[in-house]
This record gives sequence, C-alpha cells and structure tokens, in this order.
Amino acid sequence: MSRLGPFITLAAGAVLAAGLGVASVTATPADTAAAGSPTEAAAAPSASLSVSPSVSPSVSPSVSPSVSPSVSPSVSPAPTEAAKIPKADYGGYVKGNGGLIAISVRDGKAVGYFCDGRSEAWFKGGEAGGKAVLKGPGTARLTATLGGGRARGSLSVDGGRWSFTAPAVVRPSGLYRATAQVRGAKLRAGWIRVPRPGGGYDQVGAAFLGQDQVEIPGLDAGRPTTPVTVAGATVLPKDVDGFIEEMQ
Repeated sequence: MSRLGPFITLAAGAVLAAGLGVASVTATPADTAAAGSPTEAAAAPSASLSVSPSVSPSVSPSVSPSVSPSVSPSVSPAPTEAAKIPKADYGGYVKGNGGLIAISVRDGKAVGYFCDGRSEAWFKGGEAGGKAVLKGPGTARLTATLGGGRARGSLSVDGGRWSFTAPAVVRPSGLYRATAQVRGAKLRAGWIRVPRPGGGYDQVGAAFLGQDQVEIPGLDAGRPTTPVTVAGATVLPKDVDGFIEEMQ
C-alpha cells in the first residue's frame, strides 16, 4: 500500500491540473466574445452608412436616360403628301351610253369632258395619289382611278350614271376646246378624239351659243388645232395645255 501512495498523489494532481485547464479553455471564448462585442457594436453604424450611397447613384442614372430617347422619335412620324401625276391624258367609251369620255391631268389639276352628241358636260377638279375627283354643272360628278395606262371610273350627268374605262392617249387624240364671244353671247365648243382599234379615230363634239346648241364641225384629221367655223364665227380649238388653267 505504501508504494501506491506517490502514484495516487500524482494522479490526483494530474486530475486537478486537467480540471483547471478545462476551466481556463471554456472561460476564454466567453471572455473573448464579451471583449469583442463593443467592436461589433461600433462597426454596425459604419455598415449602415456605407449601403445607402452605393445603391442610389447606380440605379437612378441608368434607367431614365435610356427610356425617353428611344420612344419619342417613333411615335409621330412626319406626314407625307400623296404623289401627284405630273401629266396624263385618257380617252375612251362610256359603257351603256355610246358617248366618249376624256380626262386630262396636269400636276394635280384635272379636267374632263363627256359627250354623246346630244348631251355633254365639262368637269374640273384635282388628282392625288392616282385618284381624280371632278365636279360638273349641277349634280354632275366624275370619279376615276388612274394607273396601269388607263383611267377607270364612273360619271353621272342629267340623272344618268355610267361607268367607263379610258386608256391613255397621245395627240392628236384627247380633249379639245374653243371659246369665243359671238353676237354678244358666249360660244363654247368641245371635242373628244380617241383612236379606233383598227386604225383611224372616233370623234364626238358639241357646241353651244349661249343656251342654244348649234352645229359643230369635225376637227382637222392631221392638225386638230386648225381654226374651224362654229355658228358663223371662226374659232381656234386648243388642246388641254392651252385651257386647263382657265378652267380651274
């Protein structure tokens, strides 16, 4: 028993030392945490101050400048004026009537003439975008679509309404007109000339002295602007370039 005494004493010392070591280890983290809490408390305000400036400058400039310039130019494009036919002449037959129709266009201005040898009507108006809308005396009207080398449309005169297709024509075909003062009354004469499919020309016209219809001669075959005699007076027929302005 006397030999075991030092070992028991040494063992008891070792156990005591071990217990003190454990106590010191467990106490150290708690002390460290307690010592570190003032530092973290001081760091917290600085973190909250650094967030606000970094967010606001990066969001606001990138949104508003990029939206507004891209939208406004595409909203209201500038209007464009409908294209006008600079020059065109058409002449053809009126369906269901047997008369002739002629239409001439010059830089947006348009005139037309219908005649079947018994009744007639002059029309004036405008053309834009291949559409001609013309007004005649009273309720007379003429509308036409121009393009593809022809004019297609309809006209109404003295209660009658007809359609027509009039191909493009060149002189000596087309529209002619003459005016003069004869014995104190106004003389007005008009002619339409269109080419026949088999050659030559078909021609129709009408003349009025005041309110009275008078006989009208035919135009010269080769030179349609050669002077002619109407109601005893010599008059000079003009092609459309010579009278379109005075009719507007």
